[in-house]
Amino acid sequence: MGSDAEIIEAARRAGVEHVVLVSSITVQTHPHLGPAGENLTVEQLLKDSGMTWTILRPTQFASNALWWAGTIREHETVRVPFADIGLPTIHPADIASVARVALTESGHQERTYALTGPERVTARQQVGAIAAVLGREVPFAEISRQEAHRQMVVFLGDEAADAVLDLTGGNVNDELLMVRDTVPQITGAPARTFQQWAAENATAFR
Repeated sequence: MGSDAEIIEAARRAGVEHVVLVSSITVQTHPHLGPAGENLTVEQLLKDSGMTWTILRPTQFASNALWWAGTIREHETVRVPFADIGLPTIHPADIASVARVALTESGHQERTYALTGPERVTARQQVGAIAAVLGREVPFAEISRQEAHRQMVVFLGDEAADAVLDLTGGNVNDELLMVRDTVPQITGAPARTFQQWAAENATAFR
């Protein structure tokens, strides 16, 4: 947490007037989870800094699919839990577009925005979209939460692995599943789809 506090303090001392913070929707959907608490702490640091602020709380990034890039390039099977639970995955470019508007246009100070993509997309559908842009089949299999946890705990640790699994299907709620129109309302353009992201990033999976 020290680095976040130092960055905010450095911005204040440099005379920065307005900061846009990319936080996480988990602050409002799963506040009991460790990562959400960390994001909430940073949000409060910014609010207490004396600078004006806008807080963005995006849902799952489309770019999280890059976790599968190596597996897909090697023509191996993508194995995921909760294969048919759809989340309103957001294109990172839409987060950037909202941030640009918040920084350059009036009316966004002291506002907190939950950001989502235009529709819910399951892991199975994401892999299907990647397969479509590659023009070939991508093997896919659903695994149990327990198996996924065994794989993830090696590089995430127990608490973080459990948090990720809760957020991707093990403990979803209506707030997390809600599709919001915040992106088009702020940017004036439709939110980008996962299919668009897959087409733009096809080379990562070839």
